[in-house]
Amino acid sequence: MKEIKRDVYLNKIINKKENGLIKIVTGIRRCGKSYLLDPMYKNYLLNNGVQEDHIIKLDLDERRNNKYLNPDVLDEYIRSLIKDKKTYYVILDEIQKVDDFESILNGFLHIPNLDVYVTGSNSKFLSSDIITEFRGRGDEIRILPLSFSEFYSAYNGNKEEAWNEYITYGGLPRILSYKTEEEKSEYLKKLFEQTYISDIVERNNVQRIEILDSLVNILASSIGSLTNPRKLFDTFISNGIKDVSINTITSYINYLKDSFLISKAERYDVKGKKYIQTPYKYYFSDIGLRNCRLNFRQQEETHIMENIIYNELLYRGYNVDVGVVEIRDGDSKKQIEIDFVCNQYNKRYYIQSALSLVSREKTLQEERPLLNIPDNFKKIIVVKDNIKSWFTEEGILVIGLQEFLLNENSLNL
Repeated sequence: MKEIKRDVYLNKIINKKENGLIKIVTGIRRCGKSYLLDPMYKNYLLNNGVQEDHIIKLDLDERRNNKYLNPDVLDEYIRSLIKDKKTYYVILDEIQKVDDFESILNGFLHIPNLDVYVTGSNSKFLSSDIITEFRGRGDEIRILPLSFSEFYSAYNGNKEEAWNEYITYGGLPRILSYKTEEEKSEYLKKLFEQTYISDIVERNNVQRIEILDSLVNILASSIGSLTNPRKLFDTFISNGIKDVSINTITSYINYLKDSFLISKAERYDVKGKKYIQTPYKYYFSDIGLRNCRLNFRQQEETHIMENIIYNELLYRGYNVDVGVVEIRDGDSKKQIEIDFVCNQYNKRYYIQSALSLVSREKTLQEERPLLNIPDNFKKIIVVKDNIKSWFTEEGILVIGLQEFLLNENSLNL
């Protein structure tokens, strides 16, 4: 297998080197957090003059390292390896497994020649523990499964073959090492059940596993659809499951979000410049995991494409919302949707996802929400067709999906 290029994340870590903060690499299990730090970042350090004995690495989810889950043992071990005043780089994989890890990391902050990097597989440990405990002394780098450009960089085949593989089996790095459809399918199904679901159940003491399973399947079958706990509750009731509460559904959704399996996109009123509290949309962090939950049956290109565009925008560092704009329709007013409103510092883009623009009528339909936006930020329609980018008569950029995904400057064409 070719080496997977993850330069976006590697450069983020390099830019944070020796910044006096704990670097916290987060993301879904098996998305490549450990590989990013070792060998990729470790090799960078070695190639730039750092001695190997000044890089301290511990995989805390390995049985042979169980003794280091005791915070006192871990603390003593790390300190015992510091022999001089040169910088030591400490990499601790799956730090949340260590009891009272917050106090250990806080202690490391007081050692001036220690530069610390940790990984964790759930946002709960990040948001409720580290951020509170560190008060701004933790610096998060969020890792996603492979983007299509990263996937294609290591894929043995042409662009179309890579795309068909990606929209079916997703971007977890190990997928690239399996040869057959059966192996890929089995890997994703086992990973979902034996790692993700079991982690959630164990960490949160989930009692209603059958409800959690059903909820995952409902969300998987309705990616890109507006929903909320009340709507999901009604779905359970209509399916004959009446002994479930809205509070349980809300808690289970939060567990799925905390494990990075799903992300929530809020709705934003573009004209009113305010968020709409409910409903909202959920997207899966990896489309292959979503597909395996449905036994690869529901392969609707529209929703899968929308999910992949959403993940790509997150990969590029944007805050992504679902847009809403009010228009006049005859004597009445109605709200229509903009697929994505993307913000990054002082930049903003409005993006529509469409399978194709087969006619002027279809083009006008996709343009309509964008043309009712009362500002001059760039407006884009991404289509599945492999086309050369062009501008509509109204100045909206139309770009093919593969060019959008493979050209890192595609939003600025």
